[in-house]
Amino acid sequence: MPQPKPSMIRNPDAYPSGDQKIEWARAHMPLVGEIERRFAEEKPFLGKRISMCLHLEAKTARLALAIQAGGAEVAIAGSNPLSTQDDIAAALARRGVRVYAWHGATPEEYRSHLEAVLDWEPEGVIDDGADLATMLHRERPEQAARIRGGCEETTTGILRLRAMAREGVLRYPMLAVNDAQCKHLFDNRYGTGQSVWDGFMRTTNLMIAGKTVVVVGYGWCGKGVAMRARGLGAQVVVCEVDPIRAVEAVMEGFRVMPIREAAEVGDIFIAVTGNKAVISRDAMERMKDGAILGNAGHFDVEVDKEALSDLAVEVRTARPNVDEYRLADGRRLYLIAEGRLVNLAAGDGHPVEVMDMTFALQALGLREVMTKSYPPGLHAIPAHMDEEVARMRLATWGVEIDELTEAQKRYLASWNA
Repeated sequence: MPQPKPSMIRNPDAYPSGDQKIEWARAHMPLVGEIERRFAEEKPFLGKRISMCLHLEAKTARLALAIQAGGAEVAIAGSNPLSTQDDIAAALARRGVRVYAWHGATPEEYRSHLEAVLDWEPEGVIDDGADLATMLHRERPEQAARIRGGCEETTTGILRLRAMAREGVLRYPMLAVNDAQCKHLFDNRYGTGQSVWDGFMRTTNLMIAGKTVVVVGYGWCGKGVAMRARGLGAQVVVCEVDPIRAVEAVMEGFRVMPIREAAEVGDIFIAVTGNKAVISRDAMERMKDGAILGNAGHFDVEVDKEALSDLAVEVRTARPNVDEYRLADGRRLYLIAEGRLVNLAAGDGHPVEVMDMTFALQALGLREVMTKSYPPGLHAIPAHMDEEVARMRLATWGVEIDELTEAQKRYLASWNA
């Protein structure tokens, strides 16, 4: 195997504050802590190289250290140039993880970090948005064929992997962590719902109450964003292309309308679709003065930034992480965090406890795919693993539930009871 490159981080001396953040996460992530304890005994990854591409902050650090405890050599790159926290990178590097990331990486630097984590010749991967998968399959197909397997974190990544699997080009097995119930029901809904508004409020210092919030996309993440906006006192408008989701939004009490109409009434726009240009030039041309645009999707494509720049006659920094675009008619539109993930580029990401469940699934999923024989393709997380994580969560709360009797099980399993 090739020798790994040294870590590529901004400031190795920043580790003390990174250690503090990691220890705070440790105290509030009992599921990952229990899995780390099991892994330390079982060593399921002994002698294996695992490469990760995730938002590089404290919760991710706990996952990396749990995998390391399982005997793996771990390398990690950030999955977003603005979500990497340099003190976390330093603290992980000090603990023996190879880290290739820094905050504010240029596109060229970001690419070099992904290349470095793959130059390490990993046998397993944990991906976020399928960045490693796309680089492997586009540029390193022979290396892709040597990957034993991995896990994917996000809706966007699953969409890309599903397309690859449909075309028959996915060369190794990937477990679709995002599709697990203990991921999308809680992480996508409650995690995104809270963290989007945390990032928005700490960045803008503005109220949500009394404003009209337009949520573009009513998947599980959009449901969470809309739910929490209403809880903060906003009037909520939902824009959708899926008629079933639109019906659901109406029956939840939200107004539903096309983005062209919503553009004229919205004060705050949050895109959360996984698709590009859902906040389009046409919508921007209709927005009121002072409208604020944010993105909660994985890539910075949901707000049409090219159109926004083309419409603007002047662009300036209104406050850190907020850019003001002044249009020819004097209207001002504000873009948060360059249109990148508002909850991570302008905040600390999802709450620690919800990521405890998601990263428990990631860790268990990685052990599953690395220790069992799966064919190339996209696979569901086993149902028993989903249930195990839910039971672990309930146990940390001291919550007990009922169990079916044998007679009840027989009744449910029979058509002729």
